[in-house]
Parts: sequence; structure tokens; C-alpha cells
Amino acid sequence: MLTAGLTQQKEFRREFKVNQGNLRLDQFLANQSVQLTRSRLHSLINQGHVRLNGRLVKPAQKVRAGDIISLVVPPPRELDLTPEAILLEVVYQDPDLMVVNKPAGLSVHPGPGHPRGTLVNGLLACCPDIQGIGGVLRPGIVHRLDKDTSGLMMIAKTDHAHLNLSEQIKFRLVAKGYLALATGMMQSSEGIIDAPIARDPRNRQKMAVVNGGKESRTRYRVVEEFDSGSLLELYLESGRTHQIRVHLAYLGHPLLGDSVYGRVSPKLGRQFLHAHHLSFKHPSNGERLDFRTNLPEDLEAVLGSFRGSGSQI
Repeated sequence: MLTAGLTQQKEFRREFKVNQGNLRLDQFLANQSVQLTRSRLHSLINQGHVRLNGRLVKPAQKVRAGDIISLVVPPPRELDLTPEAILLEVVYQDPDLMVVNKPAGLSVHPGPGHPRGTLVNGLLACCPDIQGIGGVLRPGIVHRLDKDTSGLMMIAKTDHAHLNLSEQIKFRLVAKGYLALATGMMQSSEGIIDAPIARDPRNRQKMAVVNGGKESRTRYRVVEEFDSGSLLELYLESGRTHQIRVHLAYLGHPLLGDSVYGRVSPKLGRQFLHAHHLSFKHPSNGERLDFRTNLPEDLEAVLGSFRGSGSQI
């Protein structure tokens, strides 16, 4: 297994002899239990870290029986990230992974305008044993939440966990449930929103339902109704950027407080969206893990203002 080499943060070398050919090079390597994602292997091949019979080749090169393949995994490169003592609510942690309850207002990754004060900076401080995931020394973010969306996120602490959890997401084995307050009254008490999503051709900073976009499905059910809004529980059957926000706006029921796909609200300074349920198999022992979290105080306060009051959104 390759994991031991990766945990030492050193260059790792391995050689393979092809017994059965007619596979793409990246596909062959992905089948060799190297515990690297196919996209990572694709990058290593393009960067010249893989040789076929001593020659540089492309990821799509077909291998033949008797070929010798050498793989070099360089040590993870360091990112210019500063560990920061950011208060994080850790719901679960073991040597393979952790689950955190991300607060609203906290970006997951550093980026333009927010180089510090992110979830990644906080993870680097609280988890010094994080391994090099995906070729860089950083915590293994497996999935993301928008800055102003609160709720549960799983974090991989090893390459094996990162690969396994990523595969579970890819094959839709992870349950990700959300609570959301949609404006207006839903026509049905439950249903599936099946509408493809892509970049908005009129505004590349936004996503939209677009013919020819990526398949996107969201299941919902109405939990509670108000005069002009509906509390929904939603589950993603795909993982597109802003999927819930885009799908509800497409139906004409944008989230309360969604300034991008709806409109701002005097009651709430962000969109009403909380990832309250996360369920997946443990990457090492296959045990099903199930986590739930309550609405944060700001969202609970908004609900309290509507319950039994007939208040308008």
C-alpha cells in the first residue's frame, strides 16, 4: 500500500509490471491500490512523474502486457497557509477523519479577499497530524459549504480516507441533508427537483438551470409552513455548486435572505440554509456513521418569529 510512504511526507517510488494490457495508463495505476484518486494520477502523469518503459507518456496511453511503469509521488508541496486558533465545533474525530459543524460566515478555503480566517487555517491549527492530501500539505476537504451556509462537513485526515470518502460522494453513498426556509408556499408537500445546472450564461458569477447543464437532482419535503414561507428538508442526489439555492430559485421559491438568487431580508443577514444531516461509511472499517445537528441560534430565532405569528417574510 502506498499510504505509508505518503505519511512520511517524502518522495515515494514504486514500479509495476503490466500483466494484462489494453488499459489506459491512468486507469491501470488507479487499479493498483496506490490510494490516489484518478485525477491525482492524471496530474502526476502530466507532470512527468510517471514513465512507461522509461519514456514520458500521456494519461490516455494504452499499456501492454510486459510494460514496466515507474511511479514517483513527490513530497507534498507546502502552501502559504498559517495555522490559526479558530474555534471549531468538532462533532467527531478519529485518526482517519473528523466531522465539524461549520458556522455561517466562515469560508472553507482561503481566496481573494480572505487569505486568513478560514476553516482550513483552523484545521491546520487543531489537527497537526493532517497528512499531505492531494499533493499539498493541507487538510483534506472532501466537500464544501458556501461561506454563509452553516452545518456539517467531513474532513479526511489521510489519503486513504480522502480517496474513500470522495468515491462515496461520487457514487452517491453519502447522505447530505439540509434544512432551508423557502419563500412562498410549495405546490407539493414533497418532490424531486430535476433540473440541469451550469454557469449562468448571462452572469458567469452565478449558477443557473441551463439546458445541457450537469444533471442535478434535489429531493425535498415540507416540514412546516407559514403564511409566506416553507421550512424544507432537502437531500442532494448530486453535488452542484449552489444546487439547493439555484433549484429553489428556479421553482420561484428562493431561500430567505439569499441575496444572489433571491433578495435580502431584514430578518436574516444570510441565506437560510443549514446542513443538518451527514451520513457515510467509515473509510477504514465500513461502519455507518450518522450525524445530525440542530439549527444555529440565528436560524432558530427566525423560525420563532414566524411560528404562530402569521408574520410575512
